[in-house]
Amino acid sequence: MKPVLFVTGHAPPDRVGAFARLHEAENVEFALFGGPSKHGGPAASGQEPLEGDLPFPHRYIRQHEPVSLAASGSYRAVVCSTGGRIALGATWAGARRAKLPLILWSSLWSHPRSAAHALSFLALRRLYRSADAVVTYGSHVSAYVSARGAHNVHIAPQAVDNDFWSAPEIAPASWPIGGLSAWPERVATKFLFVGRPVREKGLGVLTEAWHAAGLHAPTAALVLVGVGSSPPWVPAGGAAGHTAAGHTDEEILRMSPVTPVELRNLYAECDVLVVPSIPTRTFREPWGLVVNEAMNRELAVIASDAVGAAAGGLVRDGETGLVVPAGDSNALADAMRRLASDPPLRARLGKAGAQDIRAFTYDAWAAGFTAALATLNLARGRW
Repeated sequence: MKPVLFVTGHAPPDRVGAFARLHEAENVEFALFGGPSKHGGPAASGQEPLEGDLPFPHRYIRQHEPVSLAASGSYRAVVCSTGGRIALGATWAGARRAKLPLILWSSLWSHPRSAAHALSFLALRRLYRSADAVVTYGSHVSAYVSARGAHNVHIAPQAVDNDFWSAPEIAPASWPIGGLSAWPERVATKFLFVGRPVREKGLGVLTEAWHAAGLHAPTAALVLVGVGSSPPWVPAGGAAGHTAAGHTDEEILRMSPVTPVELRNLYAECDVLVVPSIPTRTFREPWGLVVNEAMNRELAVIASDAVGAAAGGLVRDGETGLVVPAGDSNALADAMRRLASDPPLRARLGKAGAQDIRAFTYDAWAAGFTAALATLNLARGRW
């Protein structure tokens, strides 16, 4: 049986298990063209797999190579992600030259509005309409592509290694040594942010919300993982009196990126994950896999409505978390105060999230692509 060609930029650590499961199910070869990545996994973990360590067939290519690769006659179908301007067009051209079915793997639920991206809008809309099938990150992306002419749309739910993130092998968290090292043991509610210190992650909104909430130890504290020891990024023009610049009190702890094991330990000692992402001209959070990780440890989640995991239905306001308007620091402050003062609510939301996340598995992710292939009579069991 011929394999399926899957063209994408990277195989970051939190995708490796999903890609391996899809290969097991459908005999898939991955063509990785590199390029910029907004995945937090490699930077946060320091464990990006070596070439020989990837547990599935793969090759490293340049972005123009999918033309000849897809047209080689070696594959039964082609999957391509929406990343890589040259690679995307080259994959489409190669698949059409070989008259192979093309499946688009899409994460966008708002097209970037930079000048460069404006030029690609019409081309991408044509690809939505011409693809033989589209596989998306969730219902929010499915609604977006369907409104732009996509048909035969399927969902591959975003997943992490649930066994790893829910494992009972927990050690005490490695808090930084120094003047702040003693406070975690005496704080009732620990709010946790995990992410890159960039504008779209909403750190400016979070720091403003923290000060507006008026929370202090021993009632609550804020842990920022991934931002380093310097003050987090705050939007230019923000209210200087409501940022963390120069802030030295014990209620905010800034940490550099940590390994997955260390992050799992931190999840186990914290109470609420905050994902305050905001939309920008070039980015809207496709999902936010930290939500999956934290739910595996029964953390309550506060997410903005610009987070894919909220728009896609995993974080549901009042059921598996609290959802606030993106960029609204007052609403975020209210949500933080609410969870700090209501332990039963935190517990209820955390348990509901832990129950729901069980359905977001690598098997379910792979099944989304199998379903798309099945509609084209190309799934492994039908070949």
